[in-house]
Amino acid sequence: MKNITYVNPDGLMKSPAFSQAVMVQGHGRQLYIGGQNSVNEKGELIGKNDLRVQTNQVMNNIQIALKACGASFDNLFKLSIFIVQGQDASVAFEEAQSFLKKMTAPPIVTVVYVAALGRPEYLLEVEGFGFVAVI
Repeated sequence: MKNITYVNPDGLMKSPAFSQAVMVQGHGRQLYIGGQNSVNEKGELIGKNDLRVQTNQVMNNIQIALKACGASFDNLFKLSIFIVQGQDASVAFEEAQSFLKKMTAPPIVTVVYVAALGRPEYLLEVEGFGFVAVI
């Protein structure tokens, strides 16, 4: 499996249970960014009960994972967003725009409301999929 690289960059929590991102090398690198929650590299929750603050931390985490893969938000083609029922998705979208508005083309997006996430304090989780062409 030498064409698959598991990425756990400094700046994101290190876990023995999951990787933060995966690159698959061929004629390009496929990027798979695992579901990001509002935790810092120490695993501490950022923004308890505040969807706006949690969204900002999640997007920062995605940016760190992208950078570690030699990519940026422009390399994303899909985001999957999971929001806990009762939260206002427009708050998350508004906060995420500070990261996404710089993209040359917006990614496809799937939004799903869920009953709960991995920890009761998590209000949203975002995973990303991207591609970096090899020239």
